[in-house]
Amino acid sequence: MTQVSSLTHAISINPVSGEQIGHYPFESAAALDAALARAAAGFKVWRRTPVDQRAQSLIALAQALRDDAQKLAHMITLEMGKPINQARGEIEKCAQLCEWYAEHGPAMLTAEPTLVEGGKARIEYRPLGPILAVMPWNFPIWQVLRGAVPALIAGNTYVLKHAPNVMGCAYLLRDALKRAGFTEGVFEVINVTPDGVSTAIADPRIAAVTLTGSVRAGMAIGAQAGAALKKCVLELGGSDPFIVLNDADLDDAVKAAVIGRYQNTGQVCAAAKRLIVEQGVVEEFTRKFVEATRQLVVGDPLSTDTYIGPMARFDLRDELDQQVRDTLEEGATLLLGGQKAEGPGNFYEPTVFSNVTDQMTSLKQELFGPVASIITARDAEHALALANDSDFGLTATIYTRNLELAKQIADELETGGVFINGYAASDPRVTFGGVKKSGFGRELSHFGVREFCNAQTVWLDRR
Repeated sequence: MTQVSSLTHAISINPVSGEQIGHYPFESAAALDAALARAAAGFKVWRRTPVDQRAQSLIALAQALRDDAQKLAHMITLEMGKPINQARGEIEKCAQLCEWYAEHGPAMLTAEPTLVEGGKARIEYRPLGPILAVMPWNFPIWQVLRGAVPALIAGNTYVLKHAPNVMGCAYLLRDALKRAGFTEGVFEVINVTPDGVSTAIADPRIAAVTLTGSVRAGMAIGAQAGAALKKCVLELGGSDPFIVLNDADLDDAVKAAVIGRYQNTGQVCAAAKRLIVEQGVVEEFTRKFVEATRQLVVGDPLSTDTYIGPMARFDLRDELDQQVRDTLEEGATLLLGGQKAEGPGNFYEPTVFSNVTDQMTSLKQELFGPVASIITARDAEHALALANDSDFGLTATIYTRNLELAKQIADELETGGVFINGYAASDPRVTFGGVKKSGFGRELSHFGVREFCNAQTVWLDRR
């Protein structure tokens, strides 16, 4: 394949071979304008489409995703290295998302009567318009659809600006929506530079903006959206605590911690990055966790035996390696891994630290890769303090048999979600989002549907 510049093209690099597998020229200002025009025109039609018909379109999309599951999963694995079984699971999760909103979404848009005389006032949920979505590479299909599906059922149209290294996934997804019968303009894909994103945000045809990405990207996009007086939803990084108390079922806790930290090769915002373990069980937990991590199969992501594949980008592996080195220099104990894997491919060894303190790099920064840090807590109160001692606030996990205590801790945790005796996950039935530097706004559940709605008061005959 002809080598091209990243200044002129979005480029996909296979993280196993390092070879360029796709390149897509950035679109011109005229092409961007045409896409925004289609989204605006599509909105005029889509918003007037009965919600039950919009729901049927989601049913058709679920089927299209299942029909294309092998192709989509293969592209995910080629472009960003997700192990193939996890990639297939991502597609099925997306299909189930579409079906759930097709069933439950219409009721979320039903007008709500309010407590005024004679019941003559109500709140109507009206779509805002075309939504610009700037999305990341780590869940190339799920991350897009978990924002798009609630917005679409509400009657908005969606303009996707995907990460440059997964544009193949973006175009396959667009094709799936076309086959599902979505009309022109309802789901647009734009391949533009950061300047193009800025142009789109400022364009009056874009009604609101959503971004999933880094804190730096969130600050930039949030500032531009604010300058344009447009609502935005930001889902940013996380350094999520995973609290294990003395009375926890350690086998369950270890199993959940391994999945919670190492799924998707550790490239998850809501991952169990800080394992905060009460001192009475920290030695046993550490031993079991290291042994379980040692058993994880690292290798070819196209093999169904693989659990940990390559990291998605070579520059991110270099950044992670530096964070690991910094943490070691600061005095942490390395129990497993700790370096780039030998041989070809963008692999990083599954890594475990212990004796980590709250001033070390692995706690103060987000480590977006297969690295876990174990911190010892004196007691439950200390565990809570350690958990909240972070700039981030996405999710938290608590393992204990004392559910009353778990609920008390949950009351004090500064996070958007708390999971008791289960690792963090996104699910359409519950809301997802963070606080502090993990962002603001919510995805999924009825919150995700209404985030990009105008809650319009309609008051009849007010005298």
